[in-house]
Amino acid sequence: MPVLCLHGHPGSSQSMGVFTTALSESYRTIAPDLRGYGRSQTRQAFNMLAHLEDLDRVVQQEEEFWILGWSLGGILAMEMALRHPHRVRGLILIATAAKPRGSHPPVTWQDNLLTGFAGIINCIRPAWHWNIEYLGKRSLFRYLIQQHTPFAYRRLAREGTTAYLQTSRVATQALYNAIRQGYNRLPDLETIQVPCLVLCGEQDRHITAQASIETARCLPTCDLRVYPDTAHLFPWEIPAQVQQDILGWITQQN
Repeated sequence: MPVLCLHGHPGSSQSMGVFTTALSESYRTIAPDLRGYGRSQTRQAFNMLAHLEDLDRVVQQEEEFWILGWSLGGILAMEMALRHPHRVRGLILIATAAKPRGSHPPVTWQDNLLTGFAGIINCIRPAWHWNIEYLGKRSLFRYLIQQHTPFAYRRLAREGTTAYLQTSRVATQALYNAIRQGYNRLPDLETIQVPCLVLCGEQDRHITAQASIETARCLPTCDLRVYPDTAHLFPWEIPAQVQQDILGWITQQN
């Protein structure tokens, strides 16, 4: 049975490698680029429903499948479960929520400047200790990660920066339009009867741990794990622990 792996914003199929590499040893994985991201480029405006229509086509030949979604991908995973209650075997929801809320402080010009310098230097010399200590920890990276490890910065250089540059304006606009409309699926979660696993970083400022916990409590069959001293990109901070927890959980469901 395949695992459909859905990335966040900004993101791409490549950024899901931290999951697919481990999962593919035991499962077939499907990791598409969502419309307007990665190699699925478009200049035509669309709304969030288009992502679901695209994903319907991706899995049209699959009788049953798991879904793993990170951030925006987790929201789409819940939507897919609501659309296909008899085909979705289970959900793995990473740093996401059915009613997403953030606690990100206002971004200053100094934040943007330091992030730009830190990102450029990290692409040229990934995981350079000086850059991490003197620029990375002072940049907006400090809200994405709490554990500023070399592994996390290599992922930022290899996958994060590329995904950011490949995220189209229309994809960003589609997401912002949905946010302005006040997305809230909490009342509908009781109809999702499949097993669910919710993972979140305790210090996540983009989608707070409290929002993820609220989602977990509304899902009828759900296991919840909150990782201390981690943020929105916690799969890049503690990859071995996350991979172990996901694989162990799926094994228990089979």
